[in-house]
Amino acid sequence: MEGCLVNASRELDHPEYLLLFDGVCHLCHGAVQFILKRDPHGHIHFASLQSQKAQELLDHYKYLGKDMSSVVFIAHGQLYTKSDAILQVGRKLHGGWPLLSTLARVIPRPIRDRIYDWVAKNRYRWMGKAEQCMLPTPQIRSRFID
Repeated sequence: MEGCLVNASRELDHPEYLLLFDGVCHLCHGAVQFILKRDPHGHIHFASLQSQKAQELLDHYKYLGKDMSSVVFIAHGQLYTKSDAILQVGRKLHGGWPLLSTLARVIPRPIRDRIYDWVAKNRYRWMGKAEQCMLPTPQIRSRFID
């Protein structure tokens, strides 16, 4: 199951925009920091894929690919993975990111996802792996769910 996956019929309580990320991945931590700086109104919230809440959400949306190799973005009850998740997040950021995200959609998803998979496969080797999940600072704590 790839891309825009499921619109769950029964609602599960979570923020309107929620990014689930690998909590021990340094590249993912950097991506979260990047998003925080470009989403000053705090629309996007975050949870580690390793968290119980993330697992409940993935079960709710019937997402079968529960490995840590894909970010998952939930927006308006729709679940997006891999490059679709990244492009959906980009549409919510300030600056030129919405335009860039829209333009990147002309690249066919199989090609985008192949690039995504290559980066995901190499992320620990390139950026390292933390011993534990990211701990948010007190000022951004409200944007993270457990």
